[in-house]
Amino acid sequence: MSSYTKVISRKRTWTPVAVDKGLVKDGAEAALFRALALRTLELPVKEMLAQGLERDLPDDPGVIPALLSNMKDEDKHDLALQYIVDVHGSDERAEREARNIRDTWLAAPEHPILKTAILERSVFFVLLPFFRFNGDIGIRTVASDISRDEQTHVAIHGMVAHDLGYKSTPNLDKLRRATVAWVMDGLGTSEDRYLDKDFWIKQSDSLYRNGKAEGLAETQRARMPAFFEASNVNLPQYG
Repeated sequence: MSSYTKVISRKRTWTPVAVDKGLVKDGAEAALFRALALRTLELPVKEMLAQGLERDLPDDPGVIPALLSNMKDEDKHDLALQYIVDVHGSDERAEREARNIRDTWLAAPEHPILKTAILERSVFFVLLPFFRFNGDIGIRTVASDISRDEQTHVAIHGMVAHDLGYKSTPNLDKLRRATVAWVMDGLGTSEDRYLDKDFWIKQSDSLYRNGKAEGLAETQRARMPAFFEASNVNLPQYG
C-alpha cells in the first residue's frame, strides 16, 4: 500500500454542526476573535493544494487521492469555524487584517504545498490547542474534529515537500511567526500559560523546528489528540 494511502486511511468521517454559545476564558477574547478570523486561510489552503496538483509530484499512486481528500476537508473546516462565528460574532478589524495575512501567504513565492505544510504545522497546530484551552465547549469540539484531519494533512503535505526535496525558507519562518504573533497580540504576560503570548509563540517555534511542542503535552490527556506526536521524519526541515 502507498505510504500516502496509509496516512489517509487514518481519517475519521465527521460532519460540522451548529454550536451553542458558551463562556470562553476571561482574557482570551481578543485572541480568539483573531484566531477565528484566520479561518480565511482554510479555503486558500485548498487553493494552494490545487496549485500543487498542477506541478510535479512524487511518483506515488497515492499522492493525488491524498491531496484531493485533504482539499475536501478544507470546505468542512471552513464551515465548522463559520458555525462558531455565527454564535460568537466577529471583530471586523481582525477580519480585515486576517485577509491581508491570507494574501501574504498566497503571494509567497515558495512551492504551494510547502507553504501549506508550514502553515498547518506551525500555525494551525498552535491555533487548535489555543481553542482547546481557552474556548467554550463548541469551540473545543470543533478544534478536536479539525485536529484529527490536520494530523493527516501535516503528514501528507510534509511528505510531499520532503519527497520533492523542498525545505522551509527564512521567508516562511518569518511569516509563520508573524502570523502567530498577530493572533496572540491581544494577550500579555500571564501566570496562566495559555493566556501568555510568549508561550504560544514558543510553541510555534518548537513545532516549526522540531515538529513537536513540549509545552502542549497536556493535550495527550485531553479530548483533543496530540497531533504533534507524529513522527516528523518526513516533515520539511528548517534551513
